[in-house]
Amino acid sequence: MPKSAAPKRIELQTRADGAFRFAVVADTHSKPHPATRERLAQLAPDCILHAGDIGQLTVLDELAEVAPVLAVRGNIDAQVSDVPEALLVELRRGEVLKLRLLLLHIAVYGPKLRAEVARAASRERASLVVCGHSHVPFIGRDRGVSVFNPGSIGPRRFQLPIVLGAIDITTTSAKLTHIDCETGAPWLPPAWAG
Repeated sequence: MPKSAAPKRIELQTRADGAFRFAVVADTHSKPHPATRERLAQLAPDCILHAGDIGQLTVLDELAEVAPVLAVRGNIDAQVSDVPEALLVELRRGEVLKLRLLLLHIAVYGPKLRAEVARAASRERASLVVCGHSHVPFIGRDRGVSVFNPGSIGPRRFQLPIVLGAIDITTTSAKLTHIDCETGAPWLPPAWAG
């Protein structure tokens, strides 16, 4: 993320009951898993976030058949004007701010936020950073900011799972989860699942 670039701002409204669901995908590399559409339809999201390395932009069109899509460029993506490098997404219920998230492709080094991303999150008052790039599903916290990487729904890399994420907002909480794209079951790291 360039030091001087401010993220593009997007404002969304919750449903009337105060709830909202984001489906979160990343690293499709032009070849999302064949079950992606089915898994997204099962989630019935209000919006889909794509955290970069889209590949062919037709991927975004396919995702948009399920729900509106907000996407950022990854390091493999062409510099196209309608796909920004970073987005600041503000979810509101009326005038009340429920969540402010910073969506970008590269945000962490291991489990820690990169310094420039931590500064951007602080400057923009984002409570959540959503990113991709590593293909590693991750939920963590660093420097007072929650961090969520949905993993990858593109071609398998090494022995990593093919997963996507969900961010469920209620009137009182936010819940981050991973879903196995191949099975549709909730996904947890092997050490936690056993």
